[in-house]
Order: sequence, then structure tokens, then C-alpha cells
Amino acid sequence: MPEVHSFGIEPISCHAWNKDRSQLAISPNNHEVHIYTQNGGRWDKSHVLSEHAQHVTGIDWAPESNRIVTCGVDRNAYVWTLIDGKWKPTLVILRINRAATCVRWSPLGNKFAVGSGARILSVCYFEGEYDWWVSKHIKKPIRSTVSSIDWHPNNVLLACGSSDFKARVFSGYVKEVDDKPAATAWGKKMTMGNLMAEFSNGGGGWVHSVSFSASGDKLSWVGHDSSVSVVNANNQEKIATVKCAFLPFTSCLWVTENSLVVAGHDCCPMLFTHDDSDTLTFIHKLDVAKEKEGGSMSAMKRFQTLDKRATTDDSSSDLNTQHQNTVTNISIHTGTKERCSKFTTSGTDGKVIIWDFKSLESSIAGLKVA
Repeated sequence: MPEVHSFGIEPISCHAWNKDRSQLAISPNNHEVHIYTQNGGRWDKSHVLSEHAQHVTGIDWAPESNRIVTCGVDRNAYVWTLIDGKWKPTLVILRINRAATCVRWSPLGNKFAVGSGARILSVCYFEGEYDWWVSKHIKKPIRSTVSSIDWHPNNVLLACGSSDFKARVFSGYVKEVDDKPAATAWGKKMTMGNLMAEFSNGGGGWVHSVSFSASGDKLSWVGHDSSVSVVNANNQEKIATVKCAFLPFTSCLWVTENSLVVAGHDCCPMLFTHDDSDTLTFIHKLDVAKEKEGGSMSAMKRFQTLDKRATTDDSSSDLNTQHQNTVTNISIHTGTKERCSKFTTSGTDGKVIIWDFKSLESSIAGLKVA
């Protein structure tokens, strides 16, 4: 069974874990970031980060430096550093005139990227001479809000999805902090802001989430037209797309080199595989439906139901999934993208759920994560 942790009734717009998974940072759909520390079987609120003036839209926690980066609708981003038991913010010079929508640390933790409604991708790094975080902009050919970002394992390439229906791969090379990168399957020319590739699923869906695989040779994205797409850079950038009958997905994440988990408005994580022949296949829903208890209704219960609902039907409005509302975010809990053994989801129902592949494989007949 998945581990369900409830943090109230407010929606959780985003979440991030520290390195040893003993602390969790969430945004309860407002201008604050709450940090919880695990204490036995419960979570205690240990810090509240409240520098933002408007809703927080993105959180990421660097595992090695232990820094937190946040961004928000107030067009700001802050890097938080733990000093003497208190989180101290440092303002990032983003130079944008629209809301910041997403943020992600690079694999080495020496820079991060921020997407925004200004049709700009800001690649930020620390300027030691002036003791602040500065940014370089990637603008063309982005035509609408940047909704999601993900870094390539080489710490240079950067994928972004936007509401102009495109997924793109850019070079995020910053000569001040990066070594000269080697050639990849996406190309050789990696000057700052260079467009390496641009893709569309052929439909009209906003791209809600993008994710590089562990090798960096595959890129997946999900769209608002209920589509899941994967492109393989090693096979002439061939695109495989599955358009589903499910509600739109909001997040995707590779859990092995050939398997990815997606989730969204159907409130349930789902598993897809992308094999060596570049075929994308839906495998199974990962949330086993809960059995409803049967039995006869007492006379008192019958009258109570009739009074509340003007009917004697005692059918519950609860969904038969662990999440009772949209899944907003998926992240790795245990393992890496090469072999993930546990992942977490957060939702607008105020829950963070930890899913264990070992228990899922034992509870779902025929399920095998390749």
C-alpha cells in the first residue's frame, strides 16, 4: 500500500525533498513554503519561508549544497541557505516582467533555470564578485509561457515545455561556471541559448511537463490534449505519441531508461514504457481501486441520507483513488531516473503520497517495471 501523508485541506502546488528524505518542502497554494521534518510517524512543521509576496509556483532542493530555490507569481526567485538553524533568502536578479512559473536546479547544483510567463527561460548562476545570483536569458523561439523545465545529465542542455504546444531543447551553457561540454546525441554546438531541437506532438495541447531520461538521450513530455510523447535523439529524433482517453496529465517522470510515470487530472499515476523499437505503450494504472464496503443500511442511516441528499442512495462522492483531486507534481523519493524504487506525488487534495514499485508489482497482476 502507498504511504499517504496529509498536510491539511489546502492544495499542494509543488513539493521537493532534501537529500536524505527526512525533510519535505511544500507550498500550500499561497505565498509561503512550509518545511516539514519527519519525527517518527508524523511530520512536524519546522520552518516557514515567507519572502514571496504572491503564490509560490516552484520549489527545488539541491541535494549536495542543501540550498532551496523558489519562484513565484511576484516575478521573483530566492535561493535559501540554512545558516545557524534559520533559512536566509538571497534575491535572484531574474529581469522578467511576468510571473515565474517553474524552477529547477542543474544536476551539479551550480546553477538553476527559471521559466516564466514572459516567454523567457532564465539560466541563473552565482556571481561571486558581486555576491548575488544573476541570470542569462533564452528568448527565441519561445512564443508563450514556459510551463516546465528539466536538465540533461550533462549539466548543460535544458528542456522546456510551453503553452505554444512545443517541447524544446536548448543549450544552457554558462562559461562562468561550466566546463566545455562534450558532444551529445542532441548535437555539438552548445553556445548559450542555442536551440538544439524543437518538437510538437502534432496536436493542440499545452505542454505541462518535460523530463529527460537517465542517459539524456530520450525526452518525454505530456500535453493538455491527454497525450504522452517521447523522442529518441539516437534514432533520428523519432517521436512516439500516445493520445489517451484519460483526463489531461500535468506531470511526467522517467523511473528507468525505458519506463516513465505520468499523472494529472485523473488523480492516478500511470506507467508507460518506451522500448528499443521506439514504441510507446500504456502499461497500467498504478493506483489499485479501493473496495467499497457493502452491507444493508439501517433505518436511521436511511433517514439521514434522505435528509442530506434527498435520496436513499448511500453512494459516496469519494473517488476510488488515493488522491481525491488533481496530481500536481511527481518526484523521485528513492533511487534515480536510472532505477527508481520509490516516487512521490502531491495533489490539490493536500496529500503527498509515497509509491513503492516493489509493493505495486506485488499488488498489480502482471506489472513489471522494465
